[in-house]
Amino acid sequence: MRYQEARKVTIIGSIVDLLLGVAKVVIGYTAHSQALIADGVHSLSDLVTDVMVLFAAKHASKGADEDHPYGHARIETVMTVILGTVLTFVAIGIAYEAIERMFHPEQLLKPSWPALLVAGISILSKEGIYHYTMNAARRLRSNLLRANAWHSRSDAISSVIVVVGVAGTMAGLDYLDAVAAVGVAVMIARIGWDLVWNSLRELVDTGLDADQIETIKQTINGVQGVRGLHFLRSRHMGPDALVDVHIQVEPRLSVSEGHQVSETVRQAVIDSVDDVTDVLVHIDPENDELGPPCDGLPMRNDLLLQLQQRWQDIEGADKIDDVTLHYLHGQIHIDIQIPLAAVKDITQARQITSQISQAVKEINPVGEVQINFFDRPNMVQK
Repeated sequence: MRYQEARKVTIIGSIVDLLLGVAKVVIGYTAHSQALIADGVHSLSDLVTDVMVLFAAKHASKGADEDHPYGHARIETVMTVILGTVLTFVAIGIAYEAIERMFHPEQLLKPSWPALLVAGISILSKEGIYHYTMNAARRLRSNLLRANAWHSRSDAISSVIVVVGVAGTMAGLDYLDAVAAVGVAVMIARIGWDLVWNSLRELVDTGLDADQIETIKQTINGVQGVRGLHFLRSRHMGPDALVDVHIQVEPRLSVSEGHQVSETVRQAVIDSVDDVTDVLVHIDPENDELGPPCDGLPMRNDLLLQLQQRWQDIEGADKIDDVTLHYLHGQIHIDIQIPLAAVKDITQARQITSQISQAVKEINPVGEVQINFFDRPNMVQK
């Protein structure tokens, strides 16, 4: 659907560009207006960019595959760089020819009134195409269509310059038509540079602007269960923006609750910033920018093997029901669950607690140890 609408908009613009380009070049020659000829070349160059837009829109709309896990949206970005480069070289050629004529007054052209008429028609036509294409660009969130819309508006503005140049030359200011041609060239070059620069910024993963980043931060901090955020990164992928962030939650949350917080954050950011289509949320139990790292600490199976060796001779340790590990502040904090039925009285419970705590704390990376006795209710089968 996105490609079909972009294709429709671009084809309509192409037809207008073709008709205007041919009319400007023909009338420019017959009415002796170098500025109108330059403007005609500008319009015909739009046909090249329209073809590029169609190519990019078709291939950029393809979904992700094995070789392109993030999709093909940056095909549109690469094509925008090429489009801008082409425009810049066209502008250099137009300016060079106009300046050459200024140094050879005998080559200056003397435009007549048909040049004014065609330039006026061009202003109205290209301004209409600008609004039509820009509306589609906003609807489809397409930077390439937005660039093409501004390309059309630059053509309308350059036609205004042509009107001034032709009218001035007809009034006796012989150089004004050539000066207008240089003005058109400068405008084309500026548009080309903007397209190239903005697209290159995307290709090197320039982040979202400061206002959008601030909105994202406020949105994340407003989600219940989020204690803070860090390592917030963003980038553009064609019309879309991707975000990844580390959020800090209560360190002893269950895995499922932490996941629920992350999913809430992801959807909240997507809803708050129009361009964002995907958010990767990393859950942290602490601020790993500031605290000591947990790299190199033993994993569960290795640690349990050490623990069992330490408490194997402790009476009641064989009744341990569950062990929960918390990797925090460069240490492993341990919660141990023992059924209340495994001890006779409070004295034995205290003795088991003391012995297990002492044995466990002898292991170097272990921090706090909590031993909880729980009463397992009888299960009633229906």
